[in-house]
Amino acid sequence: MAGARGIGRHGTHRPAQLQFRALDLRHEDIILETDRYRIEGKLTLPREGYRSRLSDYVNQRDREFFAINDVTVTGLDAPEVARQASFLMVSRAHVRLVALAAEESFSRTEDVGTPDA
Repeated sequence: MAGARGIGRHGTHRPAQLQFRALDLRHEDIILETDRYRIEGKLTLPREGYRSRLSDYVNQRDREFFAINDVTVTGLDAPEVARQASFLMVSRAHVRLVALAAEESFSRTEDVGTPDA
């Protein structure tokens, strides 16, 4: 008989069922910069515990890419042009700066003038 079946704990057959454990996650607004782009979006982090701080998450040696949702990408050399994406993966090797968007010094609530030459 063809079908998805598994062997239960005591050797009995039961239909195969996927077991998912609920994860307690949060979406943190971040600002990330590379040499050419400013990227604003949401990074998914554990709500609490192991690697729940942004600094712990980005310093994981085994993480090669950051998966970011609800993204706005702005060129550092052309800040008037912004692109939107629902999802973006950014290589860790290209990241120069990561900050929480809620940090006062990184929010875009007021325009910062360019320094005089």
